Amino acid sequence: MTVGEFSLLLPVYAGDDPGFLRLAYESSVQQQTLRPAEAVIVQDGEVPEALAAELRRIVKESPIPCRMVELPENRGLCEALNAGLEAVTFPVVARMDADDVSTPDRFARQWALIDQGYDLVGSGMFEFERDPGIQSATRVPPVGFARIRAHARTHNPFNHPTMMYRVAALDRVGRYQPFGRMEDYWLGIRLIADGARVENIADPLLGYRVGAGAFARRGGWSEARTEWRLQRELLRMGFVTRSQYLRNVAMKGAYRLLPAGVKRVLFRGLIGRGLPGDRA
Repeated sequence: MTVGEFSLLLPVYAGDDPGFLRLAYESSVQQQTLRPAEAVIVQDGEVPEALAAELRRIVKESPIPCRMVELPENRGLCEALNAGLEAVTFPVVARMDADDVSTPDRFARQWALIDQGYDLVGSGMFEFERDPGIQSATRVPPVGFARIRAHARTHNPFNHPTMMYRVAALDRVGRYQPFGRMEDYWLGIRLIADGARVENIADPLLGYRVGAGAFARRGGWSEARTEWRLQRELLRMGFVTRSQYLRNVAMKGAYRLLPAGVKRVLFRGLIGRGLPGDRA
């Protein structure tokens, strides 16, 4: 089995399911045609005993070196990922969440682009609820720098759980920074603005587990305020024009306040398949 010179970074918290975690880890290590050289699991606060037992089993039985980083209390995804970045050995990191599933060729295909000098490589992903074999939708990201930058003016151009990136590129922009549920979008914007070489693979290389409340969590006044704050930052740094800013504030703020069912239809019908304006 071929091993790549990159680390797998996988955060875990109390709400994760032990069975889902097992599937996520095995799909990202044992089943990969190009395995990570190591895995770093960040335990974000205390976890139930069943999950703790599964973590102990994974560390003990892992076919690659696997280390745990244990945070004393739950600090959220942003701090958990930064703690993991401090612990990794290799200069390239592949993201993975504890309830998703990687396709067997995911890392081999992403590593081929990283090896060409790219700083960040994402991919498409398919949604599923319980069984990864039953796919409900596919999220296709923009491909090519011009389309990625154009898309980033209105929507996150990267599927966060699919990312593989160089730690040095994140170091140049200050790694993950708190920004509500949009810390990944904010990271991508800063990388693009900094001149990082970024790319996406359109094919779905990861299965994204969608729970019943996934679209409800994207809405409400708190999410709308975070959206408006992000748009102000994009305007301040010159990433969007004044007219683009006003359009985004109106349209994206309204989207955040829609009922969850309506957001699901809009997201899958338009945003999840790429917008017509994703061209430079």
